Amino acid sequence: MSTADNPVPTIEVLYSDHHGWLQGWLRRKLGDSFAAADLAQDTFVSVITTGTAADIREPRPFLTTIARRLMTHRHRRQLLEDSYLQALAAMPEESLPSPETQLLALEAVKQIDDALDGLASRVREAFLLAHLEGLSYAQIAERLQVSASSVKQYLSLANRQCLFALAA
Repeated sequence: MSTADNPVPTIEVLYSDHHGWLQGWLRRKLGDSFAAADLAQDTFVSVITTGTAADIREPRPFLTTIARRLMTHRHRRQLLEDSYLQALAAMPEESLPSPETQLLALEAVKQIDDALDGLASRVREAFLLAHLEGLSYAQIAERLQVSASSVKQYLSLANRQCLFALAA
């Protein structure tokens, strides 16, 4: 991976030494070689854009952590999109928004997902339980094993974050 003269791996070395392994690991996890290829690429793009390649001491655990985060992000976005598409499918045809409006709504879903990505996991989960599953504060509190007032704070924070993301 690195030479004796240069113990810090470059992104090129990191990629050549670990891309195949990471893509195989993702393929086993996802059962989809195309999604695995996309996520492997996204993982290395993340390393490149954050400039962290020189700081990596244990490449495989590091890459696995990034890939898991990206898998979670992709899964959450898919849940949001599926929920929106299910809502559209339940509407009478004459009430359906135009294709342009539908595309704008999917873009808003992407922005909401990006806003949720920066929040703590419990805050994200509370938001999704409230808005996708329609659970009450009490039901969310029970599911997350927190107080209803914590759920209220979580939802306030998440809703505010999403509002700011959509307004930007």
